[in-house]
Amino acid sequence: MTTQDPDVKVLPSVTFRVAEREDLEKPYRVIVENDDVTPMDFVVLVLRVFFGLTPDQALGVMLTAHQEGRAHVTTLPYEEAQERVYNAHHSAREAGYPLTFYLEPDA
Repeated sequence: MTTQDPDVKVLPSVTFRVAEREDLEKPYRVIVENDDVTPMDFVVLVLRVFFGLTPDQALGVMLTAHQEGRAHVTTLPYEEAQERVYNAHHSAREAGYPLTFYLEPDA
C-alpha cells in the first residue's frame, strides 16, 4: 500500500493463525510478574479469587514472584488460562494496579 499522506503510517502485515482445538486444550503455565506498585495483599487476593489458590499457596506464589521477579501460578488448558488471566488483569486495572500475568506453553 502506498500513500501520499505523510501522516498515514503503514504497518507491516500481521498473520493470524486459527488455533486448532487440540492446541487450545494443551496445558499452559500461568506466570505472574513482580511489580513495585501492586500491594502484596492484593496479589494474594487475586491469586485466590481468580486462580483458586489456598491462602498458603497464594502467599508462596506472591513471595516467589517478589523475590525472583516471576512465579508459576498454575497450569491450565489454554482457553481457561486465558480467561482467568483476562479477569485478573481486568480486576487489577479496575483497582489501578499494573499486576501482570502471562501464559507460556507447558513443556
